Amino acid sequence: MDSQKEALQRIITTLANKNEELHNFIETLSHSLAGVQVNSTQVVSDLEEEFDTLFSILDEMKESMTNTIKQEQVRKSHELQNQLTQSTNALESAEELLEFANNALDIKDDDEFAKAAKQIKDRVTMAPAFRLTMKPKATDSMTHLMVDFSQERQLLQNLIFLPVPRAPEIDAQDCLVVDNTVTVVWRMPAEDNKIDHYILEYRKTNHEGLPRVKDERAWEVVDNIKTTEYTLTGLRFDSKYMNVRVRACNKAAAGDYSDPVTLETRAFIFSFESASSHLNLKVEDGSVEWDPQGGKGLESKIKGKENKGSAHLANLKNMSSGTPSPKRASTVRSPAVRGGRDRFTGESYTVLGDMSMDCGQHYWEVRALKDCKSYSIGVAFKNLGKFDQLGKTNTSWCIHVNNWLQTSFAAKHNNKAKSLDVTMPEQIGVYCDLDGGQLSFYNAESKQLLHTFKTKFGQPVVPAFMVWCGGLTLATGLQVPSAVRSFQKTENGIGGSSSSLNSMAQ
Repeated sequence: MDSQKEALQRIITTLANKNEELHNFIETLSHSLAGVQVNSTQVVSDLEEEFDTLFSILDEMKESMTNTIKQEQVRKSHELQNQLTQSTNALESAEELLEFANNALDIKDDDEFAKAAKQIKDRVTMAPAFRLTMKPKATDSMTHLMVDFSQERQLLQNLIFLPVPRAPEIDAQDCLVVDNTVTVVWRMPAEDNKIDHYILEYRKTNHEGLPRVKDERAWEVVDNIKTTEYTLTGLRFDSKYMNVRVRACNKAAAGDYSDPVTLETRAFIFSFESASSHLNLKVEDGSVEWDPQGGKGLESKIKGKENKGSAHLANLKNMSSGTPSPKRASTVRSPAVRGGRDRFTGESYTVLGDMSMDCGQHYWEVRALKDCKSYSIGVAFKNLGKFDQLGKTNTSWCIHVNNWLQTSFAAKHNNKAKSLDVTMPEQIGVYCDLDGGQLSFYNAESKQLLHTFKTKFGQPVVPAFMVWCGGLTLATGLQVPSAVRSFQKTENGIGGSSSSLNSMAQ
């Protein structure tokens, strides 16, 4: 019966996953169908605009060339008309002179004849007919303004749609996710020497599998990539997965997107948990600061209640002795449920992370604000008592920095301290390996090992912090750095300075 139920449950899970996959696929098809209508209308509009531009250019060229012909016609007509007028006038003058010369032949008187002959000779010398060029200043030919658009017609007849690059192909096995960077590698299905650049788009998501049409985050774009590989850097992995896709572009157009690929980008994400933090701590998601004025009025009321009777005081002691919080689902990133636990109080200037860890490897980084006088960084069981100070119980492990009066740097657990003979870094990386049973602290920049606790955690732990006269800023959503992983494999996670504080947590 139980085996049949288990088999049926597996079938139900498979069907539910398939239904979700089909639902996502139907949304994709519907989105694509609507896109075909919208995009078809758009390209028709673009085509009409391009042809209208061509028509406009042709009309402008026709008008310009027609004006050129008309101007040439006017010029030639003006030249020839001037020559015609001058020649006509010269002809009239020459005919008159010819008639006068013929009449002079009939003069009988020698003196009169000589006088007429001289007059005719002078007039011939000055006659317009003998000063005119007899060559037309312009011809009637207009062949120099003829056109031959056979090549242009051939070009127009060969008009085709733009040659669009094919969709690239992304191989998920070639892609690399490490040290909060994502390297995407792709290739073209066929050689294309016309490609000018590529466009990479990526989107964070918490959905495994193919990208959904409707997702809570938008695609981010990286343009003008000249190679078939690109590395996204400076990422905060605040989602389980990342969708990536690529398209190729030539000088004219962008091609289709590649088939999207989903890459896993899991990392430990948490914030400071303000509900149970000490009243003298001002807590925000990514920072905590000491506030000496914080909750003074409320604190006095709490102290008054605490002094009402011995029975009530006994209850307070019981609460601080390490009673577990209500149980939660055994998942790494589920919120650490604290139900009605009291705030840290007294000299326990403590704030915890709002996510617990029960398995796996996790990493986060912490930076102290300038002039911070005292702070601790580590992990603790969720039932850490409200009066308990980090490192002074067997349920908390930390490194402690003291910059007040004299400087000290030490690892603390179970009220024991081990001085650390290393330079205090500006930013500290915390590596918690619950499967391997160790907690290590690193210089976040150089990845120098500062200290390692080796212990088998008997129950889930939460990040834990103490701040006095200063503040801390938190960086989460970080993968375990490759340098840390390499060190752990090489050194087997054993820190030379930690031997006296190794422990077996119960």
